[in-house]
Amino acid sequence: MRTDAIREQLQAFITTKFPLARKRKIGIDDRLLGEGIIDSLGVLDIVGYLEAQLHVQISDEDLSPENFETIGHLAAFVERKLVSASHQTGDGTGPSVTRASNL
Repeated sequence: MRTDAIREQLQAFITTKFPLARKRKIGIDDRLLGEGIIDSLGVLDIVGYLEAQLHVQISDEDLSPENFETIGHLAAFVERKLVSASHQTGDGTGPSVTRASNL
């Protein structure tokens, strides 16, 4: 999946889910956490979306503010997770992606 498509999906989700994002008409570089558009519960909503819709498994170590600071940071994070998962050797040691067939 291309970064542009990921950004578009994330922006659509965030503007739909979070009223302040919709009100401010946020862009990909607007600070989500720093400007109070999302809070810790909002991060959990985004994690749920990423896992359900983009089939990315998020670990506790991934829950850093840098990954969730902007839509652009989120998209880059998701792309890294997808690339990492595609290079996984299958031995279970690398990051995993939940396959749609496993849901």
